[in-house]
Amino acid sequence: MNGVRHFLLALQFFTRVPMTGALAAWVGFSPQMLRASAAHLPGIGWLVGGVAAAVFVGVGMGLAGVAGALVAAVLSTVATVMLTGAFHEDGLADVADGLGGSANRDRALEIMKDSRIGAFGTAALVLALGLKFALLATLATRGLQAVAVAIVGAHVLSRLMPLFLIRWLPYVGDSGASKAKPLADAISRGALAIAVLWSIPAVALLLCAHDAVHVAAALVIAALAAGWMARLFMRRLQGFTGDGLGATQQVCELAIYLALAWHA
Repeated sequence: MNGVRHFLLALQFFTRVPMTGALAAWVGFSPQMLRASAAHLPGIGWLVGGVAAAVFVGVGMGLAGVAGALVAAVLSTVATVMLTGAFHEDGLADVADGLGGSANRDRALEIMKDSRIGAFGTAALVLALGLKFALLATLATRGLQAVAVAIVGAHVLSRLMPLFLIRWLPYVGDSGASKAKPLADAISRGALAIAVLWSIPAVALLLCAHDAVHVAAALVIAALAAGWMARLFMRRLQGFTGDGLGATQQVCELAIYLALAWHA
C-alpha cells in the first residue's frame, strides 16, 4: 500500500490532478514520502503521455495533412501543460534565464529563483515548443499509432533521466525555500530500480511502432542529453536545482522525438 500512496503523492506533486478530502488524508505527507515518490516519476509520464497521445490522435483523426498534425501537436502539448501546470517548462525557462543571464554561479542561481521570465527563458521556450511541434508533425507522417507511441514513450523515459542527476550530483538549490528539496536528497538505488521498472514497458511499447534501431538511438541520445545537462550543471553551478531537473526532462523528451523521427 505504501507504493500506492507514494504514487498518489507523486501525482499530487507533479500534476494538477486534485487530491482532497479522505483520499488526501489517506495518502498523507512527509519529506520521506515525497522522496520515495520520486521513484514513480516515470509512472506520471504514463498518465501525462497517455493524455497527450489521446488528444493528438483525436485531433489527428479529424484534421488531415501537415497542418492538421501541427494543430494536433499544439493541442496535445496544451493538454500536458494544463495537466502538469507547466512544471517542467518552467524549469527549462528558469535554467535558460539563469545560465544565459550570468556567468557567475551565485548570480545565475539568484536569477533562476526569480519567478519572472526573461529573454533567454522566452527564447528557450519558443524554440523548444517549436521543435516539439515540428518533430511530432514529422512523426505523424508515419501514422497516428507511431506518433502516439512516441509521445507516451518520450514522456515516460524523459522522466527517468533526471533521477540519475539526483543520484549522482549534489543539490545546490535553496534548501530552506525549495519544495523540491526532499526529492533532491538521497535518492536510493531502490527508488531508481522502481523507476526503471516503470520505464521498461515504455521501451517495449516503442518497439511495437518503431524499429529497434530508432528505439536504441532514442535511448542512447536521451542518456547523452541527460549526461550533457549533468556536465553543464556541474560546470556552471557545481550541482543541480529543481529547475535543472525540469529542464533535463524537456531536453530528453525532445532528444527522444528527434531520434525517433530521424530517417535512417
